[in-house]
Amino acid sequence: MTAPARILLADDHALVRRGVRLILDAEPDLTVVAEAADGAEAVAQARDQDIDLAILDIAMPRQTGLQAARELARLRPGLRTLMLTMYDNEQYFFEALKAGASGYVLKSVADRDLVEACRAALRDEPFIYPGAETTLIRTYLDRARRGDPLPARPITEREEEILKLVAEGHTSKEIGDLLVISAKTVERHRANLLQKLGLRDRLELTRYAIRVGLIEP
Repeated sequence: MTAPARILLADDHALVRRGVRLILDAEPDLTVVAEAADGAEAVAQARDQDIDLAILDIAMPRQTGLQAARELARLRPGLRTLMLTMYDNEQYFFEALKAGASGYVLKSVADRDLVEACRAALRDEPFIYPGAETTLIRTYLDRARRGDPLPARPITEREEEILKLVAEGHTSKEIGDLLVISAKTVERHRANLLQKLGLRDRLELTRYAIRVGLIEP
């Protein structure tokens, strides 16, 4: 018999991890061998452990699933990733594809779709949750027909990292320590964020971070 695929599961809610683990461990060809409560921990686990597939929640502390997926794509190009989310959101879908994810699964129907999505990812095939295909593909084709670009990211990956940590209440020094940059560099990025996004202060940055799903309200 072939050994089951080894899965890393990252979600900041222990109850969600427990439920997803029950679904996956019930399958003979899938097994959860590592868990993480945030994106940074997921990257560390994937770096240290022999895993075949990472399932990443989009909204997590310290580092989102999308940020983690981008880093994993650089660190371990052969590793398959799946995004698990409660957001039925076109922007997240395209960001997930750009981050190298094989699929996008809604938490609300994980019991129905997740196993199939895992198997598709392990076969190196894309998975889009049923119901999304028509809308997303039509949107994509309409854009292509008009010659429009995909939805643009208004801020850089580094600015996104800093925005998330600012919104979570970290000081410039704490952010600098986490990202191994100086507090002065953090302040410069923060000033750029305020200018780019047309915002005035930390409170407005936090509201923006909630609106775009970098942190949960």
